[in-house]
Amino acid sequence: MNESLLRELVPAVIGVLVRRGADFASAEDAVQEALIRALEIWPDDPPRDPKGWLVSVAWRRFLDSIRSETSRRGRELAVEVEPRPGPAPAIDDTLHLYFLCAHPTLSPPSAVALTLRAVGGLTTRQIATAHLIPEATMAQRISRAKKKIAGLPLDRPGDLGTVLRVLYLVFNEGYGGEVDLAAEAIRLTRQLITLTDEPEAAGLLALMLLHHARRESRTGPGGQLVPLAKQDRSRWDTVLIAEGVAILQAALIRDRLGEYQAQAAIAALHADARSTTETDWVQIVEWYDELLLITDSPVIRLNRAVAVGEADGPQAGLAALSGLDPDLPRRSAAAAYLHERAGDLPQAADLYTQASHSATNVPERDHLTREAARVRQLLRHQP
Repeated sequence: MNESLLRELVPAVIGVLVRRGADFASAEDAVQEALIRALEIWPDDPPRDPKGWLVSVAWRRFLDSIRSETSRRGRELAVEVEPRPGPAPAIDDTLHLYFLCAHPTLSPPSAVALTLRAVGGLTTRQIATAHLIPEATMAQRISRAKKKIAGLPLDRPGDLGTVLRVLYLVFNEGYGGEVDLAAEAIRLTRQLITLTDEPEAAGLLALMLLHHARRESRTGPGGQLVPLAKQDRSRWDTVLIAEGVAILQAALIRDRLGEYQAQAAIAALHADARSTTETDWVQIVEWYDELLLITDSPVIRLNRAVAVGEADGPQAGLAALSGLDPDLPRRSAAAAYLHERAGDLPQAADLYTQASHSATNVPERDHLTREAARVRQLLRHQP
């Protein structure tokens, strides 16, 4: 049985239960129980109507839970009559469920966790393992998120931009344990673009695919970080690249440029080049300029400065970098790279060391430490 196909039914089934009168938290819990039952039964006895089966089992689970809460008087009366058996309603609430799980009142970690559970169909254990935190901690996070959105109507218009940001956060979580969050984010985004005509959703999918295509080349032996310039491009997934480029081109033709489309265009230019030296850096700088018009941020300006250094020389890159906050994450690493290209090895070595001390993860810290050692070795061999 394909568990991914099973999980695709989750948001629609939750939507059916909510429209029948279940609150979101209870509906989501009931569907999770139905999923567990499906995994036990379906391999030997697959249903003719998978969605209808899940709706029926989840609704019975919901009724059982309501009836067992004897302290809540009168609630049993509201749900005593079970709907007549038959095909599940054709209404698809998946998009509304995306909006609900990515509600602006939720913190990003909570929105990510709730989206993975309610829309992605993952269990609390799977989400906790992927995030490398205890299951009890993740259960509390999800429980608090469900309480926070309790009572909000399922059909309230939502902010697609927030949904896209949550999905991109899921993608950036990477992977761990048995759940590949990057692949899960791609699956959910594929589902999303069937529900909305917004080109930015397609732009996000293209961006994910183009980044995912380079995944196998990003790490070396022992999990060492491999920067773009040193990646083995023969290991890039050309099928994913071709798909990402095609999706991006179709989105750009719509002439409604957004930040994900611009980022995907930059990723496509990297994917199209046979090496760093053959990359069209001038066009990449132009795309960064477009991106700054859409969403000006220090991170974008940092990345643009590096691209300027490649297009117009390291001194131009350093000039573009000069106006940024010295404490900006990865600024020291970018400055170290540009100083090395400019021939200022002592300054580069110091900056690589400084950058390693402020690295946000172990692979990045180890990479910058090795870069500092490499440059100092070059200094020792200078006449």
